[in-house]
Amino acid sequence: MAALDAIDRKILKLLRLDARRSNAKLAAEVGLSPSACLRRIRIMEQAGVIRGYTAIVDSANTDATIAVIINITLERQTEDYLDRLEAAVRKHPEIRECYLMTGGADYLLRVDVANAGDFERIHKEILSTLPGVLRIHSSFSIRNVLAARPGPRR
Repeated sequence: MAALDAIDRKILKLLRLDARRSNAKLAAEVGLSPSACLRRIRIMEQAGVIRGYTAIVDSANTDATIAVIINITLERQTEDYLDRLEAAVRKHPEIRECYLMTGGADYLLRVDVANAGDFERIHKEILSTLPGVLRIHSSFSIRNVLAARPGPRR
Protein backbone atom coordinates (compact mmCIF):
# COMPACT_ATOMS: atom_id res chain seq x y z
CA MET A 1 0.00 0.00 0.00
CA ALA A 2 1.18 3.51 -0.78
CA ALA A 3 1.82 5.86 2.12
CA LEU A 4 -1.25 7.04 4.00
CA ASP A 5 -2.46 10.48 3.04
CA ALA A 6 -4.21 13.03 5.24
CA ILE A 7 -7.67 11.59 4.48
CA ASP A 8 -6.56 8.05 5.35
CA ARG A 9 -5.11 9.29 8.63
CA LYS A 10 -8.35 11.14 9.41
CA ILE A 11 -10.38 7.99 8.68
CA LEU A 12 -8.14 6.00 11.05
CA LYS A 13 -8.42 8.64 13.76
CA LEU A 14 -12.22 8.66 13.55
CA LEU A 15 -12.41 4.85 13.50
CA ARG A 16 -10.23 4.71 16.63
CA LEU A 17 -12.69 7.00 18.38
CA ASP A 18 -15.78 5.12 17.18
CA ALA A 19 -15.48 2.20 14.77
CA ARG A 20 -19.27 1.70 14.84
CA ARG A 21 -20.10 4.99 13.12
CA SER A 22 -21.81 4.46 9.80
CA ASN A 23 -19.80 4.65 6.60
CA ALA A 24 -22.07 7.48 5.42
CA LYS A 25 -21.30 9.52 8.55
CA LEU A 26 -17.58 8.75 8.32
CA ALA A 27 -17.52 9.73 4.65
CA ALA A 28 -19.21 13.05 5.41
CA GLU A 29 -16.74 13.76 8.21
CA VAL A 30 -13.72 13.23 5.94
CA GLY A 31 -15.24 14.85 2.83
CA LEU A 32 -15.63 11.78 0.62
CA SER A 33 -18.50 9.96 -1.01
CA PRO A 34 -19.56 6.84 0.90
CA SER A 35 -18.24 4.56 -1.86
CA ALA A 36 -14.82 6.29 -1.93
CA CYS A 37 -14.60 6.15 1.87
CA LEU A 38 -15.49 2.45 1.95
CA ARG A 39 -12.96 1.74 -0.81
CA ARG A 40 -10.20 3.41 1.25
CA ILE A 41 -11.19 1.41 4.35
CA ARG A 42 -11.13 -1.87 2.39
CA ILE A 43 -7.68 -1.04 0.98
CA MET A 44 -6.36 -0.32 4.48
CA GLU A 45 -7.89 -3.57 5.75
CA GLN A 46 -6.37 -5.60 2.91
CA ALA A 47 -2.96 -3.96 3.45
CA GLY A 48 -3.09 -4.78 7.17
CA VAL A 49 -3.16 -1.15 8.27
CA ILE A 50 -6.54 -1.90 9.85
CA ARG A 51 -6.12 -5.31 11.45
CA GLY A 52 -9.54 -5.63 13.02
CA TYR A 53 -12.22 -4.09 15.19
CA THR A 54 -12.84 -4.70 18.87
CA ALA A 55 -15.15 -3.90 21.73
CA ILE A 56 -13.84 -2.12 24.80
CA VAL A 57 -15.41 -3.96 27.71
CA ASP A 58 -15.81 -2.63 31.24
CA SER A 59 -14.24 -5.37 33.33
CA ALA A 60 -16.29 -4.29 36.35
CA ASN A 61 -19.38 -5.57 34.50
CA THR A 62 -17.86 -8.83 33.28
CA ASP A 63 -15.78 -11.65 34.66
CA ALA A 64 -12.89 -9.89 36.34
CA THR A 65 -9.44 -10.49 34.93
CA ILE A 66 -6.05 -9.36 36.11
CA ALA A 67 -3.62 -7.82 33.65
CA VAL A 68 -0.12 -9.17 34.07
CA ILE A 69 2.74 -7.15 32.61
CA ILE A 70 5.74 -9.28 31.71
CA ASN A 71 9.22 -8.08 30.89
CA ILE A 72 11.23 -10.49 28.77
CA THR A 73 15.02 -10.26 28.46
CA LEU A 74 16.61 -12.31 25.69
CA GLU A 75 19.95 -14.12 25.84
CA ARG A 76 21.04 -12.13 22.79
CA GLN A 77 19.57 -9.24 20.80
CA THR A 78 20.28 -10.57 17.32
CA GLU A 79 17.75 -10.47 14.51
CA ASP A 80 17.39 -14.25 14.72
CA TYR A 81 16.56 -14.16 18.45
CA LEU A 82 14.06 -11.32 17.94
CA ASP A 83 12.38 -13.08 15.01
CA ARG A 84 12.12 -16.40 16.85
CA LEU A 85 10.59 -14.81 19.95
CA GLU A 86 8.08 -12.78 17.92
CA ALA A 87 7.04 -15.82 15.86
CA ALA A 88 6.51 -17.85 19.05
CA VAL A 89 4.49 -15.07 20.73
CA ARG A 90 2.13 -14.84 17.72
CA LYS A 91 1.17 -18.50 18.24
CA HIS A 92 -0.33 -17.85 21.69
CA PRO A 93 -3.62 -15.90 21.85
CA GLU A 94 -3.20 -15.70 25.63
CA ILE A 95 -0.53 -13.06 24.98
CA ARG A 96 -2.69 -10.01 24.30
CA GLU A 97 0.07 -7.49 23.58
CA CYS A 98 3.77 -7.66 22.79
CA TYR A 99 6.09 -4.67 22.41
CA LEU A 100 9.74 -4.59 21.39
CA MET A 101 11.29 -2.23 23.93
CA THR A 102 14.29 -0.07 24.64
CA GLY A 103 15.74 0.03 28.14
CA GLY A 104 16.06 -2.78 30.67
CA ALA A 105 13.96 -5.49 29.00
CA ASP A 106 13.78 -6.50 25.36
CA TYR A 107 10.01 -7.14 25.25
CA LEU A 108 6.97 -6.14 27.26
CA LEU A 109 4.03 -8.56 27.11
CA ARG A 110 0.53 -8.38 28.56
CA VAL A 111 -1.62 -11.34 29.47
CA ASP A 112 -5.00 -11.33 31.20
CA VAL A 113 -5.56 -14.00 33.84
CA ALA A 114 -8.38 -15.00 36.16
CA ASN A 115 -6.11 -15.77 39.12
CA ALA A 116 -2.60 -16.77 40.15
CA GLY A 117 -3.20 -20.38 39.12
CA ASP A 118 -4.15 -19.27 35.62
CA PHE A 119 -0.93 -17.27 35.41
CA GLU A 120 1.08 -20.23 36.70
CA ARG A 121 -0.24 -22.30 33.79
CA ILE A 122 0.64 -19.58 31.26
CA HIS A 123 4.08 -19.16 32.80
CA LYS A 124 4.78 -22.90 32.77
CA GLU A 125 3.25 -23.77 29.37
CA ILE A 126 4.01 -20.64 27.38
CA LEU A 127 6.38 -18.07 28.84
CA SER A 128 9.03 -20.51 30.04
CA THR A 129 9.05 -22.22 26.63
CA LEU A 130 9.63 -19.08 24.56
CA PRO A 131 12.90 -19.36 22.60
CA GLY A 132 15.99 -17.43 23.62
CA VAL A 133 14.61 -16.08 26.90
CA LEU A 134 17.14 -15.25 29.60
CA ARG A 135 14.82 -13.65 32.17
CA ILE A 136 11.08 -13.29 32.80
CA HIS A 137 9.88 -10.60 35.22
CA SER A 138 6.12 -10.42 35.84
CA SER A 139 4.02 -7.81 37.63
CA PHE A 140 0.32 -8.15 38.48
CA SER A 141 -1.80 -5.03 37.99
CA ILE A 142 -3.97 -3.67 40.77
CA ARG A 143 -6.33 -1.69 38.55
CA ASN A 144 -6.36 0.05 35.19
CA VAL A 145 -6.23 3.82 35.65
CA LEU A 146 -6.49 4.83 31.95
CA ALA A 147 -8.52 2.12 30.29
CA ALA A 148 -8.67 2.36 26.49
CA ARG A 149 -9.25 6.04 26.10
CA PRO A 150 -9.14 7.66 22.68
CA GLY A 151 -5.93 9.32 21.54
CA PRO A 152 -5.45 13.09 21.61
CA ARG A 153 -7.44 15.13 19.13
CA ARG A 154 -5.34 16.56 16.33
